[in-house]
Amino acid sequence: MQLIDIGANLTHDSFDRDRDAVLQRARAAGVARMVVTGASREHNPQALALAQAHPGFLYATAGVHPHHAVEYTDECDAELRALHAHAEVVAVGECGLDYFRDFSPRPAQRKAFERQLQLASENGKPLFLHQRDAHVDFLAMMKDFDGKLGPAVVHCFTGTREELFDYLDRDWHVGITGWLCDERRGQHLRELVKHVPANRLMVETDAPYLLPRTLRPMPKDRRNEPAFLPHIVEELARDRGEDAATAAAASTATARAFFRLPDPAA
Repeated sequence: MQLIDIGANLTHDSFDRDRDAVLQRARAAGVARMVVTGASREHNPQALALAQAHPGFLYATAGVHPHHAVEYTDECDAELRALHAHAEVVAVGECGLDYFRDFSPRPAQRKAFERQLQLASENGKPLFLHQRDAHVDFLAMMKDFDGKLGPAVVHCFTGTREELFDYLDRDWHVGITGWLCDERRGQHLRELVKHVPANRLMVETDAPYLLPRTLRPMPKDRRNEPAFLPHIVEELARDRGEDAATAAAASTATARAFFRLPDPAA
């Protein structure tokens, strides 16, 4: 399998001690490319630096997660625009709304999200989206930009059937993580993933978070990493009634097209 992990938080400090080894293990496991998530003013430049240090293997996003929405100032907007001038930055985000944690006030979340939607409408890059417990406002804000945006992926989808079909009706993509493997919270996803068209479905680890609970053996430090992506693909394939190779090839082709990544054979 040649996989693309569309969301890995490789700038997280838990990787500081062994980041190179993590990348080597990912390659050995068949993860051919990764998109490093940028989600704050601190980590966006780090994500770009990683992508520049590993050309053709790592790419980056640049955005402000709703948890960090209060940091979205005019200066932050200018920083984001400068980062997006780099070809290695392939998507706007992680951005969106999170009313589950409310780490930033909701008005600040909506303002930061709107400004990033404006950025994406101007530069034409795909959107890397986050939504939790904010579905109605999320859809309304996206609707305000109808016809102005490129492709969008709702990353780490964990929502309801209604939410899924609302996204699919809008031709958005869906990112599936190891949440699928969580018998406590993700059981409903095993049925829902059957309904996602192959050309709308991508896979991600969201490492170091969301370690698949069905992984054996479990790492002692309970840290998720991109090398575990094949395990998620195997579970996803089984739930969809596919073989793993089929699911892997489809997800990789979808991710390449979505992020406009060059053909590795070229």
